[in-house]
Amino acid sequence: MISIIIPTYNEASQIAETIRKTLAARGDHETEIIIVDGGSMDNTVSIARECGVKTVLSEHKGRAAQMNKGAAVAQGDIFYFLHADSIPPVNFTNYIIDALAKGFSSGCFRLSFDYDHWFLKANCWFTRFDINAVRFGDQSLFVTKKIFQSIGGFKEDILMMEDQEIIHRIKEYGKFVVMNGTINTSARKYLDNGIYRLQVIFFLIWFLYYSGYSQEHLLKLHRKLIHKHKL
Repeated sequence: MISIIIPTYNEASQIAETIRKTLAARGDHETEIIIVDGGSMDNTVSIARECGVKTVLSEHKGRAAQMNKGAAVAQGDIFYFLHADSIPPVNFTNYIIDALAKGFSSGCFRLSFDYDHWFLKANCWFTRFDINAVRFGDQSLFVTKKIFQSIGGFKEDILMMEDQEIIHRIKEYGKFVVMNGTINTSARKYLDNGIYRLQVIFFLIWFLYYSGYSQEHLLKLHRKLIHKHKL
């Protein structure tokens, strides 16, 4: 079984569509969807439950903590972490099982956005390469339960860049692959903040993270600069 773990926070406008499209795209293999909510103040939880998927509440808000919570209750031997505004490619479970059969123990998909803009397309083009610097959670992530438990899961004290942090540890335990399928994610944050402006902010946060700045500093900067943030 593949356990699809989706962390949420105030995703009432999006979560039903994500669940529906993910189920429609899942392919031939057994799956379960686990919604892990971080204290939404809207109807995210009730909508998810109405969709008939497992829904749990996380004691702590933050993607790392929420995804760890989902992994703790998951029944599958493969974990697939998916953002609430991203839709995996058709037959995505087939891609994952095929990658496992070829000896890969973790991987992700290439990225695309639901908004047609040359700059976003250019960014997406680079996601086909297996380079940690361009490996973010929007591309989703599959990893075997064994490896996830071996590395201790996501580090919950990392509220930002948890996707960048974990990828280095995962690769120490097995082969990683960027699969040919393309995940489609919402460009809403770019549209809310300005495409070029937001990319500059993302680069600044990425640079400061690797320069050793604290999570507190990065979080403060994110909240100050990004409109409609959820951190």
